[in-house]
Amino acid sequence: MPKVKNLADLSKLKQQYQSSTGMVSTTGTEDPVRIKIAMATCSIASGSKETLNYIVDELVKRNIDAVVTQTGCMGYCYAEPTVEITVPGKEPVVFGYVNHQKADEIIEKYIKNGKLVEGIIPVNYKKIEE
Repeated sequence: MPKVKNLADLSKLKQQYQSSTGMVSTTGTEDPVRIKIAMATCSIASGSKETLNYIVDELVKRNIDAVVTQTGCMGYCYAEPTVEITVPGKEPVVFGYVNHQKADEIIEKYIKNGKLVEGIIPVNYKKIEE
C-alpha cells in the first residue's frame, strides 16, 4: 500500500478504491441515499448495467446525494434488474424489473419525495432482534 503524504494522495487512493469496489459516490455527503444494484449473471443479462449507468447519470444530473454500489445476487432472479434503495432513516426497499422508466420514477417519486412506487419486492426474511 502506498504512503499517503498529502490530500491529493488520499483522494487518488479513494478513487482507486471506489473503482475497484464498484462504488460510485455522486456527491460525498455524510448520510446519502444508498443504492445497491444487483450485478449477478442473470442481472446483467436482464439489463442491470444499463440500469446502473442510467441511475448514476440521473443522480448526478439531479444533484442527488447518493452512494451507488454493485452487489451480487439478491435472490430475485425472476425480477431482474433489482435495485435496493436505502433512504436515510428508513428501512431498505428492493424494487424489481427496474428499467430506465422505472428508475426515473423511483428517483423522482421515492428518493426525492418519499412516496412509494409500484414494483417493491416484499421482504421474505425476518431480522434477528437482539
